[in-house]
Amino acid sequence: MAAEPTPPPSLRERKKAKTRAAIRKATYRLAAEQGWDAATTDRIAEAAEVSPSTVVRYFPVREDILLTDENDAYLEARLRARPAGEEPLESLRAVVLEAVRTALAEEPEETLLRARLMAEIPSVRARLTETTAATGRRLARAIADRTGRDALDLEVRIFTAAALGALREATVHWAENGHADDLPRLLDRAVDTLRNGLTAPPARP
Repeated sequence: MAAEPTPPPSLRERKKAKTRAAIRKATYRLAAEQGWDAATTDRIAEAAEVSPSTVVRYFPVREDILLTDENDAYLEARLRARPAGEEPLESLRAVVLEAVRTALAEEPEETLLRARLMAEIPSVRARLTETTAATGRRLARAIADRTGRDALDLEVRIFTAAALGALREATVHWAENGHADDLPRLLDRAVDTLRNGLTAPPARP
């Protein structure tokens, strides 16, 4: 039997998505032009043409405007759709690289700015740790289902946290070095490091 088609979003849902997008766009513009400290709630609200209370209702923590979006649900769905029997680390590599390449292609300036603020602003970096943990809990459910474990198993939590932590540090490294390298290549290196472990560099002649 064919799957039931996903119903289109309601008018209310479309309005909410439009408001969230306007708040994000205003925040990125202010942060890019005047710095993160200038992107206050009041100024974001003015630029997005909404009230300050609306900004707070959608994003109680200001840093979440940069760090949270609807991608967690997408990543979980893509992770669940990976081929059966594929190693969990390879599944994570595939879905994260896909998401990053899409972001770099569709929102290059926002992606670069977000990474730079993650590296430079302590409050953004601190909040990133919390949002990464939330993402990890969601992805852990998919990994647990794929491996026949419980999402609360210590091994599942360690695996997911280690993988996302490595990918986060690769992104920060990219920003700290002026985005000079290729981000997908750095993420690949991060996954390879988890897989292969750390060895001493070759001795210099």
